[in-house]
Amino acid sequence: MPSETPLRVGLIGTGIFASQRHFPAIASIPSTVQLAACANRSIDKAKKFASETGIPESHVYDSLASLLSDPNVDVIDALLPSQFSLQAVKDAISAGKPIAIEKPIAANLAQAKEIVAIARSTELPVAVLENFIFWNVIPEIKSLIEQIGDVVYFSHYCTSPFNFNNQYLETWWRQKPEHVGGFLSDGGVHQVALFTEILGQVDTLSALTTQVREQSGDVDTLTATLKMKSGVLGSFTYTSAVSNPRINKLSINGTKGTVIYDFSDKASATLMLYTDADKTGKVIPVPDNVQEGVPKEFENFAEAVQKNDKSLLKIPPEKAFHHFAVIVASVESSKNGGTSVKVAEP
Repeated sequence: MPSETPLRVGLIGTGIFASQRHFPAIASIPSTVQLAACANRSIDKAKKFASETGIPESHVYDSLASLLSDPNVDVIDALLPSQFSLQAVKDAISAGKPIAIEKPIAANLAQAKEIVAIARSTELPVAVLENFIFWNVIPEIKSLIEQIGDVVYFSHYCTSPFNFNNQYLETWWRQKPEHVGGFLSDGGVHQVALFTEILGQVDTLSALTTQVREQSGDVDTLTATLKMKSGVLGSFTYTSAVSNPRINKLSINGTKGTVIYDFSDKASATLMLYTDADKTGKVIPVPDNVQEGVPKEFENFAEAVQKNDKSLLKIPPEKAFHHFAVIVASVESSKNGGTSVKVAEP
């Protein structure tokens, strides 16, 4: 396929995130990807989504099998509950079509390992959509770390106020989650993706979890002590179930200084550098709007497909597996009273 030809996307799962994030993202880069077809197990919901997004009714389906059979579909965008991702990957690869799935990669590690194995066995790109990795602030933070000596410790602290009107609470698969950790893995993999993209993978951890809100469906609050494969120590706290204002902060401490990224207010995030030579610190301009991450996911996926080079994917299943495995290890550690757990490998 010529590189200048937009990829025709078949989207399955026409729910909230499809309407509010995926469709706008795809529509914003029409020279790269274009929405060509959609599917939902409720055909009426699929038809409604199609009417809102300009998909002809002749390309509206009630199953993935039908979507895969559409010759006008080049790639699959699967917005499905995590327990269905493995079968979707199997079916798409069998049909010879690249696929992007939503996070977390799967409902459990066994499913996640199988997705990794399938992705390794094919040249077709299999992407996992975790948009935090595409934030332009990440390379900026990495460049600042070079000025603070050897990294010895970091803290990643993210707490968000519970929203009783959160529309995602109404989805059946979040009310009774099959994916380990429920909201912890649903949102927590984003946070793990952010700090591991900067500091490398987690080796072992000790964690405690609890459930604050019945509506969460499972444990929703996590605090962990981490040891990275590099030997760096760290702490990770994550919850979206409390009442305090949003606090999102990554602090990285080195032998000669500290870097702090505060994205509590996404519209005005700040990046600070403190060094032994400048203890008052200086503000570094944050180089992007974090909301741009979703279109970048599709641009990266399309590039890998167009060039037939899965190595171009910024979030292959192996990487997404690690993000999910950190959450799974945290839940396991907590069930065992906070004992040390080694993070699983795919």
